[in-house]
Amino acid sequence: MGTLQSVKHKIVSFPAFRSLQFRNYRLFFFGQLVSLIGTWMQNIGQAWLVYELTHSAVWLGAIGFLTSVPVLLFSMFGGTVADKISRKKIIVATQTASMIQAFVLAALYWTHVITPEIVGFLALTLGIINAFDTPSRQAFVVEMVGKEYLGNAIALNSAVFNSARMFGPAIGGLVIATLGVGWCFFLNGVTFIAVIIGLLLINVVEQRTAEQQDASVMQSIREAVRYVRGEPVMVAILFLVSVLTIFGWSYSVLLPIFADIVLKIGAVGYGNLLSANGIGALISALTVASVGHKVTPRKFIYGGIGLFVLSVFIFALSSSPLLSMLCLVGIGMGLIAFFATANASLQNRVPDNLRGRVMGLYAVVFQGFFPFGSLGMGFAANWIGVRTAVAGGACVCGIAGASVYTIMKRKREPSKDGTKEVLQSQIVKVK
Repeated sequence: MGTLQSVKHKIVSFPAFRSLQFRNYRLFFFGQLVSLIGTWMQNIGQAWLVYELTHSAVWLGAIGFLTSVPVLLFSMFGGTVADKISRKKIIVATQTASMIQAFVLAALYWTHVITPEIVGFLALTLGIINAFDTPSRQAFVVEMVGKEYLGNAIALNSAVFNSARMFGPAIGGLVIATLGVGWCFFLNGVTFIAVIIGLLLINVVEQRTAEQQDASVMQSIREAVRYVRGEPVMVAILFLVSVLTIFGWSYSVLLPIFADIVLKIGAVGYGNLLSANGIGALISALTVASVGHKVTPRKFIYGGIGLFVLSVFIFALSSSPLLSMLCLVGIGMGLIAFFATANASLQNRVPDNLRGRVMGLYAVVFQGFFPFGSLGMGFAANWIGVRTAVAGGACVCGIAGASVYTIMKRKREPSKDGTKEVLQSQIVKVK
């Protein structure tokens, strides 16, 4: 027992892992780590299954769209529910539903009744589940660690996600090759047991006001939208998130073309590109977790955008596999520095009674817009070429970042009479 306590003390003594001092967050953190590895296993298994069934790129795109579009349509409703009832209960319910979905997919595969249409229906179901899960899970973090450690916890969540992204697909590929694709779905279902047990052991005190309970869904959504519209920094952050999601992050759908045609490194090289991106994202997440409480979030936000734009632009022009991999490390670092800090900055500004709805709005622009950005990037690549499409997207992100920075800087500057404008527009430093 003493040894375990010693190990725990050594881990939380590192600045990057400060949030692990809280028992509730430790349970959540390690449960998510196991579960997300299973999620990535299912992602690669599902894509492999659809390709085996159809040999169609259209079907692959359709399955991705069906998984993502419910987040766009229902996340605000999911965020409203998260502000009305226990977020912990919602997450337990959504994780249980996701577990059942994985087991059903495995059973249908093993009984040889699976079809592309069934996979599409189950993908749509999972997307609806995620529309309720994401706002609740994002808003639940502050209840485990408090606002002082919120930025660190969000960055650690990004580290968990990107660690799982590095190992999950590799494990999934090994499972497909040795046991068969059905086991990817079954093992993913098993991994949800860890996160569900962890959630049930978490003990938090949740409070909801009578006003939150009585308001209608539409009233609740309008209240959140009015609040965000009245906060210039929140508008600026959400605008930048939407631009980077649509015009920036969508570069990833063209990576197979870069690997095959531009760099001529094949499937193995494609895997190396993905790994390089994951390594950069993990480095950035740990960096933000370590020093985010010491650095003004504005520096991470605009610095992350700048690093992302520069790295994407060089990647688009590169013909060297090594340079391209280095660029993808920079891309991963820039994206996570921006997204993790943007998430924490939003949550530090929003009142607790609106947190779920604002996180629902964040999920809409962060996840819900992605399929449309991917679709647009595909059409642009066919029209003007993959290099120009990716470089053009980077330019749009750069212009948006520079414009918002200039506007917000002017709002912070003293007015002509020598007084500062009363505007809470400076992104609040994580306490």
